[in-house]
Amino acid sequence: MASFLAVGMPSPRFGTFSIVAFDRALEAWGVAVQSRFISVGSVVPFAEVGVGAVATQALANPSYGPTGLALMRRGLSAEDVVRRLVSADGGREDRQLGVVDAKGRSASFTGKQCLEWAGHEVGDGFACQGNILFGPDVVRAMARTYESTPGDLLERLLAALSAGQREGGDRRGMQSAALLAVRKGAGYGKTDRWVDLRVDDHASPIEELKRIFRLYDLTMLSREDPATLRPIVGEVATELQHDLAVLGYYSGRLTGRWDPASQAAFSKFISEHNFEAKQREDGSVWPSVLSYLRDRAAAETERRTRTAPIVPGALDRGPGAAPPGGPISEPAPRKRHRSG
Repeated sequence: MASFLAVGMPSPRFGTFSIVAFDRALEAWGVAVQSRFISVGSVVPFAEVGVGAVATQALANPSYGPTGLALMRRGLSAEDVVRRLVSADGGREDRQLGVVDAKGRSASFTGKQCLEWAGHEVGDGFACQGNILFGPDVVRAMARTYESTPGDLLERLLAALSAGQREGGDRRGMQSAALLAVRKGAGYGKTDRWVDLRVDDHASPIEELKRIFRLYDLTMLSREDPATLRPIVGEVATELQHDLAVLGYYSGRLTGRWDPASQAAFSKFISEHNFEAKQREDGSVWPSVLSYLRDRAAAETERRTRTAPIVPGALDRGPGAAPPGGPISEPAPRKRHRSG
């Protein structure tokens, strides 16, 4: 059952609403945040695998992040961390803080001098907090949405952020948003930084964050259900050959056989479009990659239909094709002449 606190005092600070959360199934921790403040992602969110997550905001004390993580690393609970941080801070009444620890215990603090509306809601494995908001429905909606949304931590954090904005969010408007999540070995290069995305200045930062996340998810993450994998045989192989040909990666016939030439063309496409995380060695392909390739091929066909050629034959070559005459060679060195 979530606990709830509201405070309203007339002391202007930069307004923010955020959620810190722990996904027990994935052993992942994350923070999502939006504010009428430039580059909120550079100030508010902190997280560490096996330790927890922290959001520091209002008249933010940036030391709460690393200090809070250090305290949790020593085994302190979220509630103890919040108590320790604010008791040692003479400016605590201007602060707002949300913490979730390694076990999913959560706690928040809202200082008495945070500008109204300010408050927080704490639930099982998460804490929502905000200041300079339209009202208490912002954090309430975030909490209810996080609790009821299916999917993993990332989907639920973004859904909670959108829910807060639908209830009015920061009453001064929107400017920046961020999503930070950590999970053991799930990030690029097997790092723990699973997702670290920021929108520093935008008219609709949450929607822009979601757009960037969809692209990041498509190219960098592996969250799709293995049951959806498509074997590259028959019609799937033919479709891949066709789309790769349109884009200039494949020049063979559309046979439906996944031969070495087709595989080489597909590998080149995967590499050039940053799909290494989605590459398979078992003769199958993710539906998201099929869809992306299909869309790119359709866009290329449209380009050829609507764009007047500048160089003869230019529109017959896809973006993956080699330049006419083969790779560009280095210019021959100039001869040096002796003077005098």
